[in-house]
Amino acid sequence: MSSGKVKAKIQQLVDNRFFIVTAIKMDFKARFSRSAFGTLWAILNPLVMVAIYAFVLSKIMHAKLPGIENSYAYPIYLISGIVGWTLFTEVISRSLVVFIENGHYLKKLAFPRSNLVFIILGASFINSLILVLAAMLIFLLLDFPLGSSLLWLIPLEILTALFALGIGITVGVLNVFLRDVGQIVPIVLQLMFWLTPVVYTINIIPESSQHWLELNPFFTIVGMYHDILAYRVDPPLTSFVKLLAMTGFANVVGFALYKVAQKEIVEEL
Repeated sequence: MSSGKVKAKIQQLVDNRFFIVTAIKMDFKARFSRSAFGTLWAILNPLVMVAIYAFVLSKIMHAKLPGIENSYAYPIYLISGIVGWTLFTEVISRSLVVFIENGHYLKKLAFPRSNLVFIILGASFINSLILVLAAMLIFLLLDFPLGSSLLWLIPLEILTALFALGIGITVGVLNVFLRDVGQIVPIVLQLMFWLTPVVYTINIIPESSQHWLELNPFFTIVGMYHDILAYRVDPPLTSFVKLLAMTGFANVVGFALYKVAQKEIVEEL
């Protein structure tokens, strides 16, 4: 994508900022307006997952986390990885069906249709910030205050969301034409989860096999979340560069595919 096209896309977002912000607010209200627990549902699911894994695996994994000086080292490690995984998968999962679910709008209303994915991006990012605040509160309750490394969390969250957006646009477009994609993506995400050290540490995998895990694009991301939140150290700059490159590539592919297929998307729906 040329610099001119990037500038045009950014200008389009600026011109439509009020529409996007309003749509994000409406999305948030629609999801939680009739819910007794409201926004708590944004954090309950990942925290329940943490509680289950912590209950089952804490005693096994505690001895394998020497870098975390806390009696609740494993839950802290778990929460740190789940924060990133939740943002990553929410953007992809919602983008997967965004064009199908909004087919009636695409046919009847004239607006920049790519804005739909940015609405998902904004709503998912807000949910993730709520989860981050909940995680920070839990860490304080566990007597585990965060350090200066926390300053790296916002750029990491932004890059994680944008990387997921590029993947989400690609699978969202493909899902319009080949509905099997909607069944395949959740399976691939499950495989990615278990091929990433989220509920386990890399040192329990034989050294001869560890390089295979590094092929998983989320491997780099979860390592950075662990560095920032669990180990309270600054993540390597090389990891940020790698994530930035993956983000750029994913979005170039995603938006190029969308541009080619945007007319056919409406016809197919």
